[in-house]
Amino acid sequence: MHGEYKVPGGKLVVVDLDVRDGRIVDFHLSGDFFLEPDDALADIDAAVNALPDTADAVTIAAAVRAALPEGAQLLGFTPESVGTAVRRALVTAPGWRDFAWEVVHDKPVSPRMNLALDEVLTTRVGDGRRNPTLRMWEWDESAVVIGSFQSVRNEVDPDGARKHGYDIVRRISGGGAMMMGANSIVTYSLYVPASLVAGMTFADSYAFLDDWVLQALRSLGIDAVYQPLNDIAGPSGKIGGAAQKRLANGGVLHHATLSYDMDGQVMTEVLRIGREKLSDKGTVSAAKRVDPLRSQTGMSREEIIERFITTFTDLYGATTGHITDEEYAEAEALVASKFATDAWLNRVP
Repeated sequence: MHGEYKVPGGKLVVVDLDVRDGRIVDFHLSGDFFLEPDDALADIDAAVNALPDTADAVTIAAAVRAALPEGAQLLGFTPESVGTAVRRALVTAPGWRDFAWEVVHDKPVSPRMNLALDEVLTTRVGDGRRNPTLRMWEWDESAVVIGSFQSVRNEVDPDGARKHGYDIVRRISGGGAMMMGANSIVTYSLYVPASLVAGMTFADSYAFLDDWVLQALRSLGIDAVYQPLNDIAGPSGKIGGAAQKRLANGGVLHHATLSYDMDGQVMTEVLRIGREKLSDKGTVSAAKRVDPLRSQTGMSREEIIERFITTFTDLYGATTGHITDEEYAEAEALVASKFATDAWLNRVP
C-alpha cells in the first residue's frame, strides 16, 4: 500500500506498507522533508511497524513522537502528517492529479443562486455526475451570507444592511458571516469527492484543500499562511476564511472568501461584531481585522482571480468548464424552494 500527504506549507510525506493479520508491516517512510539525526528515520519506521491497521492518525502520531530520540528535528513534516499519510495509504486515498478537474468562472448570478449552485454541484460531484470542480464566484448584488448555524438577529443589523444595500442569505456550510460586497471580495468553491480527503482529520482537510491558494497568494508576493481552523492570513492580519459541508452521498463542499477591498466601517454597521469575537483575533476594530488583497498586491480583483485559476490549473492539470443549463435550472428551483424562503433564512432566528 502506498500513501502520500503534502503538508500544507511543508513537504511531501510518502509511506509504503503492507498489512498482515491486522497489523502494519514492512513500513517505510520517505519524502523531501528534513530530519535530524539521520537514524531517526529508522525509529519512525519501527514505531509504525506492528501497529493495528485500525489505528487512527492520532494514535500513529503518538507512537512516532514517543519513538523519536531526544532533540530530534523534523522540518517540513510532523508526526501527525505521518499519521495522515498512513491512514491515506490504508484507505487507498487518491491524490489531486488522480481526478479530471474543471475550473468554472461563469456569468454573475445572485448570491442566492451562488449558494444553490454550491449545493447542486456538490451533490453532482458526490453522485459522479460532474467532475471535481473549482468555481470562482461572480454575483450581481451585495449580500451578507451567514453560516448554517448562525442566528440572524445576533449576526446582522437589519437597519445597517438596508442602509448599505445588503441582502441577508444563509448558506449550507457552518462558520461565520461574510459580506459579499460588489467587487470587494474573492470567493471560490471546491466540489470534491470525499475520497480526496480520506484519512485526514476534519481540521487537516481545511488546510489541505486550500494549500493551492496559499501558493497562488505567495506568487503574488503575499506571505500567506493557514491559521487553524479555517483562516487564511498574511503578515498584516486575516485575509479570509473557509467553510465546509459534507453530503451523505460523498460530495464535499469547501469554499473560501478572501477580502479584496473591504470597508471596515460598513462592516461594523452591517454585522453585529462583538468585542469577544474581535478579542480572539488580537484586534480592537473590525477595520483592522480584515487585510484586503488590493493593498498588498496593487492588482485588480480580476488579475488576482486569473492568478488563482492559473495556479490551480498548473498544479492539478485542470481544464476550463462551465455550468450547464440543466445545473442552472436545478439551482433556480432550489432557490425558490429553499434559499429564498423565510423558513430557511430564519431556521436559527
